[in-house]
Amino acid sequence: MNKEALRFVHPDAKIGKNVTIEPFASIYGDVEIGDGTWIGPNVVIMDGARIGKNCKIYPGAVISAVSQDLKYKGEYTTTHIGDNTVIRECVTIHKGTADREKTVVGNNCLLMAYVHVAHDCILGDNVIIANSTQLAGNITIGDNVVIEGMVGVQQFVNIGDHVFVAGSTNVRKNIPPYVKAAREPLSYIGVNSIGLRRRGFTDEQVKNIEDTYRILYVQNSNVSAGIKIADAELPDSEEKGKIIDFIKSSTKGIMRGIS
Repeated sequence: MNKEALRFVHPDAKIGKNVTIEPFASIYGDVEIGDGTWIGPNVVIMDGARIGKNCKIYPGAVISAVSQDLKYKGEYTTTHIGDNTVIRECVTIHKGTADREKTVVGNNCLLMAYVHVAHDCILGDNVIIANSTQLAGNITIGDNVVIEGMVGVQQFVNIGDHVFVAGSTNVRKNIPPYVKAAREPLSYIGVNSIGLRRRGFTDEQVKNIEDTYRILYVQNSNVSAGIKIADAELPDSEEKGKIIDFIKSSTKGIMRGIS
């Protein structure tokens, strides 16, 4: 049986070298797929998709479908998938709207089965999202973030770099970088020290992070007061600066401290 006869690839689609497209996949016209990517059976890649090199997209995934946002009026938008990213079974990723005009999943990411990434989400590099986690629209996730399964993230939430979110958590507030988050309501449960050391952070860098969060979340119940103390009492470091800048720029509010 001719495998090519069992799939639909629009003649306008731009397909790179050594791309494998399995039977029953559908590739629309305004699509670009990078070299070495594998498209599994029953995958649907719709207009506006820009897929990088050496990706793997498993059966049942739908990439660049029209947004479910009722404000979407048909404006031209896109979906970008970085290189070496793996998208498992039945993942859905929707294209952007007029707000950000694109949805982005970075390089070297892993989205496990049944993950949903809504319109205008921006995911950094090396992000791992486990099964059945659901991202609402306009979410920003930094680099090297791990989100366990069955997590729900509310629209417009920002999650900083190197964050770990425990399974079955509801994320309604921003999560600053380098921490572990869990519980209901969402709470700080410590610094993601194991993950940081695995990614090459030195003991001094981890200590800078721990000292900052000790003042922000352990010694002070008021984050604003904690920022003033951390600014005044702790030596300057890249890690402290990144934490404080994230919190100061947050408009949705920051998750609570230890209760």
